[in-house]
Amino acid sequence: MAQALTSTLLPKPRFRYSPAVKAGPWIRVSGMIALDAMTSVLEPGGPGAETAKIMANLIGALPEFGIALDDLVAARIFTTRFEQFADINRAWEAAIDSMVTPPARTSVGVSALPLGASVEIEFEFYKDSAL
Repeated sequence: MAQALTSTLLPKPRFRYSPAVKAGPWIRVSGMIALDAMTSVLEPGGPGAETAKIMANLIGALPEFGIALDDLVAARIFTTRFEQFADINRAWEAAIDSMVTPPARTSVGVSALPLGASVEIEFEFYKDSAL
């Protein structure tokens, strides 16, 4: 049975969805854009800054989900600015630098993302003893 997970450190959803869902040992984190949790304002500075904010938001919420970054098995990056993917990749690599085994990753260019974001990332984790 699926269980919704929430975090006090993530921006509140604006629509009806769960920020994360646990089903058995799998935890799926909904696509995240670079919103400030307190103000719900999009991080300025373009794709690299947005990616860094997304990763910081994610890493901050992981303890509330009962998982760690090393439990990350897959991520999907969506961007409207694929020509600036090097900036996205630099922020991504800085965030996952400590991981022994980097996750699988897919990157997709899209025409638009919610709230004018240029980057959205969704995540999948695996941990038998999660919440």
